[in-house]
Amino acid sequence: MDELPEKSIPYKIRRRLKWAFDKAGNEKLKLNFLRAIPFWIASLLTGLIAVFYSKVFLLAESSADSFFKSFHWFLFIVTPLCFLVAWWLVVRFEKFAGGSGIPQVMAAIELANPRDHLKIRRLLSIRVIVIKIISSFFMILGGGVIGREGPTIQIAGSVFRKVNQLLPDWWPKVSKRNMIMTGAAAGLAAAFNTPLGGIVFAIEELTKTHISYFRTALFTAVIISGLTAQALFGPYLYLGYPAIKGLSVYIFLGVLLVSLMTGLAGSITGRILLAFINFKNRFKKTNQQVAFVLVCGLVVALLGFISRTELIGSGKIIMTDVLFTSNKYLPWYAPLIRITGSIFSFSTGAAGGIFAPALSSGACIGSVLSGWMHLTDSNTNLLILSGMVGFLTGITRTPFTSSIIVLEMTDRHNLIFYLMLAGMFAGMVSLLIDKHSLYDHLKVRYLKQIEAE
Repeated sequence: MDELPEKSIPYKIRRRLKWAFDKAGNEKLKLNFLRAIPFWIASLLTGLIAVFYSKVFLLAESSADSFFKSFHWFLFIVTPLCFLVAWWLVVRFEKFAGGSGIPQVMAAIELANPRDHLKIRRLLSIRVIVIKIISSFFMILGGGVIGREGPTIQIAGSVFRKVNQLLPDWWPKVSKRNMIMTGAAAGLAAAFNTPLGGIVFAIEELTKTHISYFRTALFTAVIISGLTAQALFGPYLYLGYPAIKGLSVYIFLGVLLVSLMTGLAGSITGRILLAFINFKNRFKKTNQQVAFVLVCGLVVALLGFISRTELIGSGKIIMTDVLFTSNKYLPWYAPLIRITGSIFSFSTGAAGGIFAPALSSGACIGSVLSGWMHLTDSNTNLLILSGMVGFLTGITRTPFTSSIIVLEMTDRHNLIFYLMLAGMFAGMVSLLIDKHSLYDHLKVRYLKQIEAE
């Protein structure tokens, strides 16, 4: 404290805090309070940025949907150009802002030590936030099959890291690793309005530290970021309340079937994505990479043209349609279009997440199977939700996170055992294709890129 000028504001703040806590006679309370403040500030900022990003994303998606439904042929012009702009922004300004964002956060957590401070800055920074938002905006404007949930997690991780970096030297030390992990959980909670999903995600996917070391910070961060989002958006559900009543006694067999198919499909999709990314990385010349991105844009445009734009985009419209309208049974090719669209969108290297496309791909598979089996609406809704859990688990290998997220998005707590069954079974069968998740493979790739620079 003596190193600070006596008339400076930081000196006065520190002196007043010291006086208050000394009077209270509780040094531990003082330390806990000071360590909590950065989490509170970062959580509030995360909630605000997540809401802004959500509004920008939804505006782009709704504008693209309206425009392309009126002018189908413009898909073949607008989509490739938007893909190219989104890719160029990442390549030109910040290559680690591309893709989902979750593997970058996982890599940053692994590098969270003083020695690798500069490496973490490449993965989580203000520049990453800006490029992430703009690049994904152009992707969804062009009809890209991407989501905003993964990017929101990287954005939140960047916010928490920046707040931690700005703490003065005299402030009690706060673990960088815990800050980043907590930020990721807060980001997911704000993106989906799923606080429990954010907590479980941090525990299941991100942390290798016992939760007791940062549980208070984790819970408060999720609460603050979630409440901030709700204050601006209202207490919304991501999807709504699908009708679930009068389920068949043996419907759990249908849940196992859809879990088998979606778990395998999600894992296979991850493998194909890695193969496409490896293929793209062989191109060293800029003109070759530009050609690859344009071809990806043309493929997605063709898929949108065939499906009259109904099967491209983030996929939220598809999920709400099959859950809440009479159009519950999609044609057999719907899952193929969704999966293919997400592969060609994600392979460009532009910013965009895989969470929402994975959920919608699983919903499509559940819808198609239900139509083949001529199930009732309630049974169909259960298989759709189980398919969402199964496909997301196949991609991420996080069965509990997947089941809790879908549970919170629909507020159907009576389905918890069905959804957990779907997640666990999908997780087991996905191991037949690959022992590691897509995020694990991409995390290793980012760590190698960082080490090579």
